[in-house]
Amino acid sequence: MIEQGQKLAPALLSQLTPDGMKNHQVTDLFAGKKVLLFAVPGAFTPTCSESHLPGYVVLADQFKAKKVDLIACVSVNDAFVMKAWGEAHNASELMMLGDGDASFTKSLGLEMDTAGFGGVRSQRYAMLIDDGVVTQLNVEAPKEFVVSKAEEMLKAL
Repeated sequence: MIEQGQKLAPALLSQLTPDGMKNHQVTDLFAGKKVLLFAVPGAFTPTCSESHLPGYVVLADQFKAKKVDLIACVSVNDAFVMKAWGEAHNASELMMLGDGDASFTKSLGLEMDTAGFGGVRSQRYAMLIDDGVVTQLNVEAPKEFVVSKAEEMLKAL
């Protein structure tokens, strides 16, 4: 598993934009930026939709006031699902990124096998990234939702 102080490995994440599908190389996307990245096991799932994503939507302005350049949500879903989920939750201030094949999640060592639920998914976590280097990493214990909450990440800033 990636640790604080380590640089992110190259990986692609996808985003459906008004101009079509865009694939982002994370090393380029996060270069020179202070990024708050949080990951969920699945879009449109209960905890993710009722608590995790909404917390970041509500606090987006406060994160930006603390000099966060980019707030990104990632899930092992396709970009179409991530766009629809973001629209359903008014997440216009967040970058909704799909990790359709879980390659980014696997590069971090933060995958989990959910078997019949959806196969390989991401563990629930939040991290702060400064110019591609992880400066804070909060990974949830299984079936927990404590350390990756928006409120907790705001305290970390």
